[in-house]
Amino acid sequence: MELRPAAAGMRPWRFVVWFGTVSLLADFVYEGARSVTGALLASLGASALVVGVVTGAGEAAALGLRLVSGPLADRSGRFWAWTIAGYALTVVSVPLLGLAATVWTACVLVIAERVGKAVRSPAKDTLLSYATAATGRGRGFAVHEAMDQIGALIGPLTVAGVLALTGGDYAPALGVLAAPGVAVLALLVRLRRRVPNPGVYEHPAAAEPGAVPKGQLPAAFWMYAAFIAATTAGFATFGLLSFHLIQRGLLAVAWVPVLYAGAMAVDALAALATGWAYDRIGPRVLAVLPLLAAAVPALAFTRTLVTAVCGSLVWGAAMGIQESTLRATVADLVPAGRRATAYGIFAGVIGGASLAGGALMGALYGYSIPVLVAVVAAIQVGALALLAALLIKRV
Repeated sequence: MELRPAAAGMRPWRFVVWFGTVSLLADFVYEGARSVTGALLASLGASALVVGVVTGAGEAAALGLRLVSGPLADRSGRFWAWTIAGYALTVVSVPLLGLAATVWTACVLVIAERVGKAVRSPAKDTLLSYATAATGRGRGFAVHEAMDQIGALIGPLTVAGVLALTGGDYAPALGVLAAPGVAVLALLVRLRRRVPNPGVYEHPAAAEPGAVPKGQLPAAFWMYAAFIAATTAGFATFGLLSFHLIQRGLLAVAWVPVLYAGAMAVDALAALATGWAYDRIGPRVLAVLPLLAAAVPALAFTRTLVTAVCGSLVWGAAMGIQESTLRATVADLVPAGRRATAYGIFAGVIGGASLAGGALMGALYGYSIPVLVAVVAAIQVGALALLAALLIKRV
């Protein structure tokens, strides 16, 4: 179903695909940079502590600051302005990072790139949510995520190729990312001109700038946030998975990025599959997420290469659901005028739960892998119970 295409200036599916192209190019830029952030900082004299603190602070900023940018975007109603400003900060910071002469300049630029993501994400997801009301929430977010992952693959490979050709010179390797960065901003300006008010895809009232309904977020959203917190807290990170593979001598270091790329490919496929399923059966499809999360450590933390690799690919499938179908559900639970706020809280919940879960998984890995597997299974059973309560409430 496609709603009000003439009023919007572009058909909903075309809007989703072009927005997906923006994300593809943006991921080309910042994932390319993130693939060498640690090595770049080290080349400038940073210690392991500095690298850890700066990259951790960047991720905290990328998630935590959305608690501020989301409500501000809702209050102003200027979703395009927030989106373009955030992307601009990212695509400017990355090429400059290659020119950084001191470690502290580089640190500021690394964090600035992540702040750009925090600035744009709630507003961007809100704009996308309008169009997915016409294309189907699950399918729209799934296609966007799949295109996003293409950029996440191309960027690091491009940077690696330029580094190989230039003998490890970071300036041209990161400078080449200016080209897709310029394309990001050009496409955003074009989209804004063609579709100044994407809210018409969903409902005419949503297109009125600053028309923010008063009141609290729905109770169902808070139940959903509890489900997200539970399933994320019991989700192992790829960092821990790759640590296990190296420590156990199951995989050579050079093959870890290849495995990560494979997980990202599975991410895209899982996003598409669950997105289509979401539009047919609704949030019940999310029951697969705790099951996948529980399977990850049971497979990945074994002493057999094939089983451990399968665990990493299952991790990729779970990530695909997190990045697409979870966002689609937020759009269905929250009215348009409060949606950027909800996306900000959504990111904050994931960030806090990821931090707690990462610490828990790391501690349990050092203590006992069987205990880790059992604890994760118990957490995911709790997450399923929360999802069941949400589904019952919505009936």
